[in-house]
This record gives sequence, structure tokens and C-alpha cells, in this order.
Amino acid sequence: MGSHAYWCKAARLQGLYIRAVSLGPESRSGSRWDVLFYAPWCGYCKKLEPIWNEVGLELKISGSPVRVGKMDATAYSGMSSEFGVRGYPTIKLLKGDLAYNYKGPRTKDDIIEFANRVAGPAVRSLPSKEMFEHMLKRHNVLFVYVGGESPLKEKYNDVASELIVYTHFFSALEQVFPESLTLPELPAVVVFKDGGYFTYDEYEDASLSSWVNRERFQGYLQIDGFTLYELGETGKLVAIAVIDEKDPTEESDRDFQFGHMDGNDYINSLIMGEVAVPSVIILNTSNEQYFLPSEAVGTMEQLVHFIKSVLNGSAQVRAYGGDGFIQRIKRIAFDAKSTITSVFRSSPLLGCFLFGLPLGVISLMCYGICTAESDYGSDDTDALKRLTDEEDEDEEEEQEREQSAELEGPEEDELEGEEGAEKDPAEKKTD
Repeated sequence: MGSHAYWCKAARLQGLYIRAVSLGPESRSGSRWDVLFYAPWCGYCKKLEPIWNEVGLELKISGSPVRVGKMDATAYSGMSSEFGVRGYPTIKLLKGDLAYNYKGPRTKDDIIEFANRVAGPAVRSLPSKEMFEHMLKRHNVLFVYVGGESPLKEKYNDVASELIVYTHFFSALEQVFPESLTLPELPAVVVFKDGGYFTYDEYEDASLSSWVNRERFQGYLQIDGFTLYELGETGKLVAIAVIDEKDPTEESDRDFQFGHMDGNDYINSLIMGEVAVPSVIILNTSNEQYFLPSEAVGTMEQLVHFIKSVLNGSAQVRAYGGDGFIQRIKRIAFDAKSTITSVFRSSPLLGCFLFGLPLGVISLMCYGICTAESDYGSDDTDALKRLTDEEDEDEEEEQEREQSAELEGPEEDELEGEEGAEKDPAEKKTD
């Protein structure tokens, strides 16, 4: 099996059995696989599982060429690393030698729409006015290249291959558009959204890729964590109304991104604080700063004043957050706390095992080190005591020898004196 081969683990999707298959370079050229990379302990993966089952069933019923599978990324870590899986759950559409990462909302309709869009050609043709009108009603945002062969078309095709995961790309001749639509020149790239259209200007809008990335959002939309993450790549200021119910009012400003968010859970985690409901917050996606009004915004005049204060840098509006060093340290600590809390909420036993086991091992190591130091010190004390006792014994023996020598000296002198006294009479007798 080649290094690029991968396995789709067998999974049962509401009666639809996905068998384990191997897709090597020689057999996957025409294949389309929508694969969910998951971890058995991941709470978000468990929440996504029933939705994923519905995705597989609907794609099968609709006759889509996209096949659905899932892979335990912890059991097949090598395969997961090859496809750049760094978090769970991760959804990727595998199309030949390419892998497209899904970053949208984890809903059935959004995932299915992503799979069908990416599985087809990056740029689709609009052959008639009827087809153009149909696509205009079906999609909220669509890009169209108008004209014949040109360097701009080559750039457009490259951008479409790169950003097909986000939006729709088409090509057409000028005749398919209504007479009311006029273009300054051809070829041209046009985006249709918010009931109107905007044309790409190579001199004012910089690169085509950056322009498409900015314009792929509606002027007003519902914002969630995934959308806000994608908006971060545009560098736009994002004005968010944090509410309990959806507000159908739409205000469009191409220099601003407006939207609303249901509830304040995500925004609270983003700013590491508490936002009241309802309220308005402006996020600067280029440096992660955010702005809050000094008082509640209840009228259109107050909202306009707040937005202008942010744009003008008024002293009345204070910037919070940012991407500075201290803020990053706070973010790391906050994310660590949130992760630990999430693990314990989803699976208390697993949390105790993941965090209790390392703490237990560290405690045992610390205890062993302290005990070893204590034993070492005790051994040294005993050795020093034995050495001192031996020295004392040597000194006592030396003193005893000296005393013995002192006592034996006078006795020898007396014996010699006695022998001399005894010898004198004998010597005299011999004489």
C-alpha cells in the first residue's frame, strides 16, 4: 500500500453500511469521500454523530457521488497526521489527491451543501438566463466570471480551486445577464449578493483572492463561532448584535460586517468576559480587539454614534482585548480552564483519569525524591557517628597504652636496683 493510501473505517449510517475500503493513488482518482475524523472521548464528536448519520443517508438517497465515512483519528494517527488533522471533529472531503477542509457550521444542510459543491468542478458554466436566475435564487452569494479566455480567467480558476470550500464560482457570457446589468469592461469578475452586484477592480481591490475572501459574506448575516472565525481572515470590523431572537432587519455597509448572534455563550468565551443580552459589540478581526458601548444601545442614533466613535477612535470608546503578550497568556490560561471543565462535564471518569493519573505519578515522584534525600541524610549521619565512635575508641586505646607505659617504667627501674643489690654480696664472696 502506498504512503498516500488511506482507509475509511467501517461505519453504519442509519441502515447505510459503509464498508472498509482502501483508496490508493491508482484507485482514488475518481473517488469522492466525505470523511469525519473523530476521537472516541470527544464530546463534540458525539454530538455530531447523529447529524453525520443523516448526512450519509441523504447523500445516498439523493444519488450523490460522494461517499461518507468516518475514521478514529486516535487509532489511525498516521493517516490523520498525513491529512493535517489537528483537532476533533474534523471533516474533510477527499477528492483525488486533494483534501478540502470543512470549516462551516456543523449542520446537516451545510455539510451536504459543502460536499456537493466541492465534489463537482470548481467553476461551473451558466449557459442561459434561466440557469442564471435559478442560481441567483438558490445561493445568497455567487461569483461569476464574464468573458472569454484571458489572464484574469486563469487567476479566477486558481482562486476558485482554493476557495471552493467557502462559496460558489461560475462562468458565463454577457448575454445570460439581464439588460439592466451593465459592466464597465470585459473580462470581469462579478459578485452577486444582498440584492445587487459588485465588480472586481484590479487596481483598487488588490489581489483577486483577497477580494473574493472579503466579498463572500452577505452584508448582514447570523454569526456563530465558525462564521466569526472565517471573518477573522478578512480583517473587517464586525458589529454584532447579541440577542435572544433573530432580528430580520438587514443593514448593509461594505466597509463593515453586520450580524447578530443568538445568545452570549460564544461571545463570552471569545472576550473572556460577560456580555449582557441584548447588547452590541464590535470586533476588530485584525488585532482581536473589541469595543463595548458605554451605555445601552436602544435607538438607531445611539448605534450610529457608537459605530462612528469606534471608527474615529473617540476617547469615549475604550478598546479591550488585543493580541499582546499578556492577553495571549490570559487566553492560554482561559482555554486550558475551559478544556478541563469541558472534559469533566462530558465525562467525569475520563477527566479523573486524564488529569488524576499524571498528578498521581508526579506526587509519587516527589515523594520518592524527598524520601531518598531523607534516607541519604540518615545514612550520612550514621556513618559520621560510627566514624566518631571509632576515633574515640582509638583515642582511649592510645591513652591506655600511654598510661601502661608510664606504669611499667618505674617497675623496671626498681627491679634493676634490686638485682644490683643482690649481685653485690655474691660478687663480694667470689672476690
